[in-house]
Amino acid sequence: MSTIEQEQMAGASKRRRWTRAILPTYSWLVIAYLVFPIIVMIVYSFNKVVGGMQLVSFTWNGFTTQWYREWSNVPGLTQAFWLSIRLAIVATIISTVLGTLLAIALVRYRPPQFRGKMLFEQTIFLNIAAPEIVMGASLLGLFVTLNIARGFLTLVLAHVMFSVTYVVVTVRARLAGFDRSLEEAAYDLGARPLVTFGRVTLPLIMPGVLAGALMAFALSIDDFITSNFLSGAAAPFPVWVYGATRVGIPPQVFVFGTAIFAVGIAFAIMSIVMSRRHAE
Repeated sequence: MSTIEQEQMAGASKRRRWTRAILPTYSWLVIAYLVFPIIVMIVYSFNKVVGGMQLVSFTWNGFTTQWYREWSNVPGLTQAFWLSIRLAIVATIISTVLGTLLAIALVRYRPPQFRGKMLFEQTIFLNIAAPEIVMGASLLGLFVTLNIARGFLTLVLAHVMFSVTYVVVTVRARLAGFDRSLEEAAYDLGARPLVTFGRVTLPLIMPGVLAGALMAFALSIDDFITSNFLSGAAAPFPVWVYGATRVGIPPQVFVFGTAIFAVGIAFAIMSIVMSRRHAE
């Protein structure tokens, strides 16, 4: 091998080493960009407040756990937080059940067994693509026309409406590679459809179901625009925080935000663990 060829190979090797670092560096920068606001929230939930009013200060005044001990001392905040938790749990359960069943129907049945399948699919993607402010205003007009008082019921109906589409998409992706021969084997052994679904189908698609439920919970507890239209007298957590920004945000808001983030991380880890167990 000549000297020129050796130099060319050495130069190509150096370029590969340099270009190999581009994608990992880019990925870590994106992750840092997404995580940085959450880190700021967690850090400043331990920040002291200097002065008369107990409002968030972005000047570091020292470490304290005072706001974790006094998490329920802000009038209205605790009620708004638990309202959002109840709303997210109810909306997640309903949207997960409906979304899972609809995803199974969309994957397994075609016309003429499933008439209107294309309409259902287009409606799902239109629901994702539609601006949330338009959906919130439309739902408000609908409930006013039907003389339905704004409150927990209207919030549940609205949150299920926009959450169920994400559950359908997530579970449908999991069902795309599902092996139907496992169900057929269960049928051959005498298992009824419900038994087969509970013991064969559901355990295999459970990672997708959990991922869809986690997404529905996150969307529900984080929603502001639709909730602002339909909340009525009782304001969920995001609506309450928006109202508090006019006078100042109490540090306890960061405490509740940290708790929500910790619960989301716990559910995400649980979903990953279950996915690995099923993969093994």
